[in-house]
Amino acid sequence: QVQLVESGGGLVQAGGSLRLSCAASGLTFSSYTMGWFRQAPGKEREFVAGISWSGGTTYYADSVKGRFTISRDNAKNTVYLQMNSLKPDDTAVYYCAARLFGTTRIREEREYNYWGQGTQVTVSS
Repeated sequence: QVQLVESGGGLVQAGGSLRLSCAASGLTFSSYTMGWFRQAPGKEREFVAGISWSGGTTYYADSVKGRFTISRDNAKNTVYLQMNSLKPDDTAVYYCAARLFGTTRIREEREYNYWGQGTQVTVSS
């Protein structure tokens, strides 16, 4: 059974930082492209960042480029999202997702096979 478990969310002031983690089990982690998505209240879920199976290629939404960094540790079956210079607009539930190989259409939810339960990030002004 595949499980993706996010952690690291919380309440932070604007300008602060958080590091999200997503621990994967039940799959061959190094074969999966990983992504982070988020959903703010009243809005649709949106792509935040993605990383290829090897970690060699990363992708970001324009809204987080330069502030967020996605990385992975295949030995620990974990993907991370380092979030710096946080803004109130970053407030959302953050989800990690996994898809088997490939990075085409990496920003599209439908391309992902597995999802975590989400972790809340709240940025106060």
